[in-house]
This record gives sequence, structure tokens and C-alpha cells, in this order.
Amino acid sequence: MDKFTIREATREDAKLIYDFIIGLARYEKMEELVVTNPQMLEKSIFDEGYAKVIIGEEAGVPVGFALYFFNFSTFEGRPGLYLEDLFIREEYRNKGYGKAMLKKLAGIAVKNNCKRFEWWCLDWNKPSIDFYKSLGAVGMEEWTTYRMDGEVLKEFGTGK
Repeated sequence: MDKFTIREATREDAKLIYDFIIGLARYEKMEELVVTNPQMLEKSIFDEGYAKVIIGEEAGVPVGFALYFFNFSTFEGRPGLYLEDLFIREEYRNKGYGKAMLKKLAGIAVKNNCKRFEWWCLDWNKPSIDFYKSLGAVGMEEWTTYRMDGEVLKEFGTGK
């Protein structure tokens, strides 16, 4: 893994980040749900600062990414790091790169005094679930995720 490096994404990486998102969406069989584009990502990540991205590279070739942001635990009174997406291109998997990127994120969490490092995983993604468990992560089966989006969110948020 001596040829694998991790760097912070820059504004110039917006198209690359988009390409990784499309790759992840294909893997998750959700490509039709992607509505973002490189310009939206550049604005949201680099202008508005809603998220941060790290890029994994093998010998200078981008092979994966992780997009994350900080949240806050009211019970703990401390921040947490939330991993939104982690994706390694198929031909570069099983080389330890995903683990290296998770380790980097865990280090960022520790550096920022985070109490938690959390992410979601699709129920059918057994290889990832097994991998996460091998690292010591635990599933939060007693929690149910709720979502409000689209027209429902708009109507609720505007009172119309």
C-alpha cells in the first residue's frame, strides 16, 4: 500500500467527485436517483462548506472517495463525524484502500473531539456489513431512519 495516498479534495475535483457518486449509485442500483451535477457539488462542498471529501489515489490515480460532514450529539454534547459515502472503484478493491480511508476518517474524528463516527449501509450489502463488523463497528438495529424529502418536505417546511 506504499503507493496509496489520501488527500483532501479541491474545487478542481468536483467532476471527479461526481464520477465517484455515479459509480457508487451504479453499485447500489440507484443511478436513476442521482440528480446532482459537478456544479452543484462544487457549490455545496467548496462554496457553502456542507461537506468535506477525501480522495484515495494509487500512484497518483484517483481510485476512491469518501464524503463526510460533522453532526452533533446532544446527549454527548460533542460533535460526531458522519460518513455519507465511501466508494472504491471495483478494480481497486480488496487492497486495503477502503480500510485506509476509514482509518483516516476515524483520525479526523479523533482530532476534532468527535464522540462518534457513523454511517449507513444498505441491508443487502453483506460484503460491506461484514467488513464494517470486522473493524469493530456495530449495527444500530434498534434505530429506524426516517426521511422527509421532495414535495412532502417543501409542503411541510413552507406550511402549504
